[in-house]
Order: sequence, then structure tokens, then C-alpha cells
Amino acid sequence: MDHALRQGVPHLMLSRLLVLAGLLYLASGRQVTKAVREAVMLSCEYNISVNELERVRVYWQKDRQVVLSITSGRTEVWTGYENRTTLDIPNNLSLVILTLRLSDRGTYSCVVQKPEKNGFKLQHLSSVMLSIRADFLVPSITDLGNLSTNIKRILCSTSGGFPKPRLSWLENGEEIDATNTSISQDPLTELFTVSSELDFNMTSNHSFKCLIKYGDTTVSETFSWQKPQQQDGRDNPNNQLSVWMSFLTAVSVFLVIALGALACNSEYYLSIITMAALGRPDPISLFQHLSVSTYFLPKPMAICLSHFCSLTGQIFLKYLKCLAFS
Repeated sequence: MDHALRQGVPHLMLSRLLVLAGLLYLASGRQVTKAVREAVMLSCEYNISVNELERVRVYWQKDRQVVLSITSGRTEVWTGYENRTTLDIPNNLSLVILTLRLSDRGTYSCVVQKPEKNGFKLQHLSSVMLSIRADFLVPSITDLGNLSTNIKRILCSTSGGFPKPRLSWLENGEEIDATNTSISQDPLTELFTVSSELDFNMTSNHSFKCLIKYGDTTVSETFSWQKPQQQDGRDNPNNQLSVWMSFLTAVSVFLVIALGALACNSEYYLSIITMAALGRPDPISLFQHLSVSTYFLPKPMAICLSHFCSLTGQIFLKYLKCLAFS
């Protein structure tokens, strides 16, 4: 007897029960929709006491396969539903399935049989359609960098959904061409993964929508791009370089003049500073024409150096005068 029960209801009786279950489903229109990895409770809509379970048979089956059975008060769970399926006896013999999978979708039938003289007689039959929803995550859009000076590439991707999706790129409500669109399905979970790349010109403003449609549901994400602003004169690297070059040139000229003046007139400057420190009035007015001993140089070079020292001396003394009276 136990061996016969493990084989399920005989084929002829099972076929009749499935036909009746289909008729009852059409008449009642019972349907439950859940998401992947959620839990579901399917009611048998039949009240029975725990004591009666010793004498009746209860079968929960999906399509042509038994999911759970109670015979002689003993509960047995069939392959594929172990460790995640149980029967809530006080709650109308409800079938509870945890961690739903896409493969759990289908029509479930609850069969209750009571003993008679020659065997068991159908006491109750109900049916419910279970739909499994697998929603895609909100797509993520990733910047893949620049392909060239003005062309950028972005990637839109998402996963974990069902049924097979369709991905499209939209701009201003119009579909645009994409590259490298791929769709893959996990053979175990039956869930899909989809991704697509888009190339665009960075010299214009853009607002792209990555739209994924699966069944009657859609999910999307938006990517916006603002073209780079034109740099003004202050921010232009070439202008900044010119400013720095001019500054460095001016500093270099000043240093040459200052060092030349110091080299030519160091003793004279020392005397001016000394007189200023001793309180002599108008020490800068003591300026006299300066000359440099150039007897050790060739005549042309001596003449040039003499003129240079004279010029630098005058310029630097004017600078010292400004400092003294500032």
C-alpha cells in the first residue's frame, strides 16, 4: 500500500482529477501572484480536524506531480520541495512554500479523499493558479570612458528578471541605435541578465533613457550629459602659461639688474645704508656717478660692463629710495 502511495494516484484517477481541477479553476478564477524568493500560502479551502487526518488522504499536486501528501496521518514531501514546503492543517489545509522559484509556477490542486467500503472516495477538490513574478533590478548605467576625443561610451545593465527582456535606448522619446546588446539566462534559476552599450558625441547635451521591458512591466534609468563649458581667458591653460612666462621673465630681469647693481656698487650702497642708519638727512641725495674698475678686462668688455653698472646702479638706487621713504 505504501509503495502504491509513493507512486501517486493511479494514472486514470489522476487524469480525472486534473480535469476536474481545471474546471474548478475556470469557475472560481483563483489566482495568486508572488515574486521569486518570497513565500506563498495556497488554501485547500477545506476544514478538517487533526483526528480525521488518520482516516483520510490529502494530496497537494502541481500539474501531474505530487508536491505533498498525508496518508494515515503521515506527511511526505516530494522531490524538489523538501525543506521549504509544509502543510498548515488548522488553516484549511493550506500548502506553504518558502523561497519560491520560477519552476514553482503552475496550477496546484488539493485533493481530499475519505475511506469507503471498497477504497477511497473523492471528498473535496480545489485548484489555484500560482504565478511567479521575477522583477529586474533598476538598471545601472556605467561610464566606460572615452573612445576618442569627442566620443564616450556608457553601459546599461540589470539582472534577476523574468520573462526574457527587451532593452532599448531612448532620447527625446525616440529609440536610438545601441551596440553590444546581450541577453543571457541562468539555466538553474531561469532568470535573465541583460546589458547594452551606447556611444555618443560629447560635444552636445544629451538625456538618454535605458528602458527594459519584460512581459507587461518596464523598468528604466536615465543618464544625462552636459557638454563641457568653453574656458574663459583666465581658465585657458595657454593664457595661464603666458602669464607665468611673463612673470618669470620680469623676475629674472629684476634679479639680473639687482645682482648687477650689487656687484658694481656694493661699497657705495653700504655707505648709503650706513649714513641712513646714523640719521644723515636725505642719504639717497648723496648719489654720485658710479664707475667700476675695469682695468683687468679687455677694453670693449670694460666699456660694456661700465655702462651696465651705471644703468643698474641708477635703477636700483631709485628702488632703494622708494623703500626708504615708503
